[in-house]
Amino acid sequence: MPSHRITRKPRMFRRPARAYLQAWLAGLLMLLAPLAGATGGLETPDHGLLLHGDGRWIASLAMDTTVHMRVHGLLAEVSVRQTYRNDASQWREGRYLLPLPENAAVGGLSLRVGERLIEGEIREKEQARATYEAAAAAGLRASLVGQNRPNLFSTAVANIGPGEEVEIEVRYWQPVRYRDGVFSLHLPLSLTPRYLPDRETDQAGPRDPERLPMAAAAQAAHGALPPTVALTAEVEPGLPLQSICSPTHAVTVAAEGYTYRVTLAAGVVPGDREFELRWEPVPSRAPRSAVFTDRVGGEDYALVMLVPPTLETPPLPRELILVVDTSGSMTGASMAQAIEAADRALARLRPGDRFNVIRFDDSFELLFPGPVPAEPAAVARARAFVRSLRADGGTEMLPALRAAFQGAAPTGYLRQVVLATDAAVGNEDELLRLIENERGEARLFPVGIGSAPNGHFLRKAAELGRGSQVLVRDVNEVAEAMDGLLAKLDHPALRDVHVDWPGVAEAYPRRIPDLYRGEALQVVARLERLQGVVTVRGLGPQPWSRQIPLGAESVAPAPGVARLWARARIDELEDRLRRGGDEGELRPQILDVALRHGLVSRYTSLVAVDRTPARPGGESLGSTRIANATPDGSLALAQGSTGWSRELLLALLLGLGALLLHRRN
Repeated sequence: MPSHRITRKPRMFRRPARAYLQAWLAGLLMLLAPLAGATGGLETPDHGLLLHGDGRWIASLAMDTTVHMRVHGLLAEVSVRQTYRNDASQWREGRYLLPLPENAAVGGLSLRVGERLIEGEIREKEQARATYEAAAAAGLRASLVGQNRPNLFSTAVANIGPGEEVEIEVRYWQPVRYRDGVFSLHLPLSLTPRYLPDRETDQAGPRDPERLPMAAAAQAAHGALPPTVALTAEVEPGLPLQSICSPTHAVTVAAEGYTYRVTLAAGVVPGDREFELRWEPVPSRAPRSAVFTDRVGGEDYALVMLVPPTLETPPLPRELILVVDTSGSMTGASMAQAIEAADRALARLRPGDRFNVIRFDDSFELLFPGPVPAEPAAVARARAFVRSLRADGGTEMLPALRAAFQGAAPTGYLRQVVLATDAAVGNEDELLRLIENERGEARLFPVGIGSAPNGHFLRKAAELGRGSQVLVRDVNEVAEAMDGLLAKLDHPALRDVHVDWPGVAEAYPRRIPDLYRGEALQVVARLERLQGVVTVRGLGPQPWSRQIPLGAESVAPAPGVARLWARARIDELEDRLRRGGDEGELRPQILDVALRHGLVSRYTSLVAVDRTPARPGGESLGSTRIANATPDGSLALAQGSTGWSRELLLALLLGLGALLLHRRN
């Protein structure tokens, strides 16, 4: 049965409570048991126990996460270790939706049971699932990692015995981002539930973004506490740093020679927001270009980064279309951030600009029938309209985007569509097809809102929309983030970018997007040989080019670049599939790349099986889905899983009890 957690306090931070406080809380929860029966159950604040409607406390399954990041230059290797602990008397299967970065190349799985370590194998998805389910039914411990979306994976662990702990480790590689003179790495630790329109879409992909495999013998799932997270990072930047910090979490940084060791200051935190780490080089040592190489199976691979100069040009008059997501998933801090972002954009309109505002949830609404001149009265009306927005309903983004792209800007104007959203959509492919096919000459600039936005959609929307994206996680960040984005709108650095490789090369992305002020070009390639020079050319106010040597002493070896190339190759093939390509032709190509490089994809999964017998034949296997933490700043009643009136009544009763206890103290 689903359950609702009444605290986000990490289990590791459990503090002793007075006996009367424990008794008072237990009594209050007992009184609320009838309500719990309506919503599926209540959880105690700090233990793996659930209170069900009949007043019984039952043991549950808990899962905690430990993340370790190893960064070398422009490449990060990350391990996500999940420890499942079964406090129940029944053998259980644990299942979890694992959000990962949108460009993660997932290629490693280990299953640890006591002193035994079993390495996972990459197989076709159907074969991997059949292997897992057969092992689960036979009482063997097993684990499965599959892909639901490019940035959303599922993990499953079968046959965790009563009182046992079983650990799995998922490993992936991702490129480090370099933008505005700062390196950064991010990891989503939760997700905003996705909205799927009622109509049939995305025939090439899974219909349900939260679909998970389940053991054949599994019984109905019980709830479990959201996981906690511990995280460390070892950063070898290869150049002196001016600073290293996290804008999302309090961290402790210690320099150990040329390596920086980063840990969470709190030790363990709830997994309710994305983690980001940033490091800034000393200005005089900031890189202009870099090359990292890898050799796998007799083939050479290279990751090339180049920071082009910002070539100053007078800004064009703009036709700014603001599209604001007001759906239910934006309830809470996300809506406040979206309002501030839209207001900031309106405040920066210049005389001579044109604009309009579109808001959407289940339906959409245009403030003006069409774009209007940015005169003071019109801007004031728009700012008042934006300030009045409230979040409710579903995320029907497609009609609003189509309205934003309709028509054409007047001669001499450049239409720029700024989309403020948490991108809690399940029909990504349908939306990306619209952006690719119907945007015309417009440029799309997604603004990711909230603590757990859909990074895959935001990145692809910016790429296909020939724009740039920015994330806003806090109201206090809005001014800086929006000012930076709007400055980029005024100053594209390079357009029509091309990369010329020596000899035969297969490089991605094949179509390089426009680059804006402060942005770096990153391209990964499989090469015929690691020699010669790479030439990057593009158009600013005038043609520009630069050459980067491949055989120079500055070229650094970096195991993992080949996997990044394979992930990019798969991404390109899936783009062709989304555009209507022949699955019969493209599926074998995706399978070939994924199996050769050991990567999880839409057609491949990782599976690990411990052949040591575990569950006795007479014991049944239950199944527990570990809940993702509610994203920080959002409201649980916005999820739509239970009646809001019950949630509100429960909150009022608990608040009254806390007030009475406070007055007594």
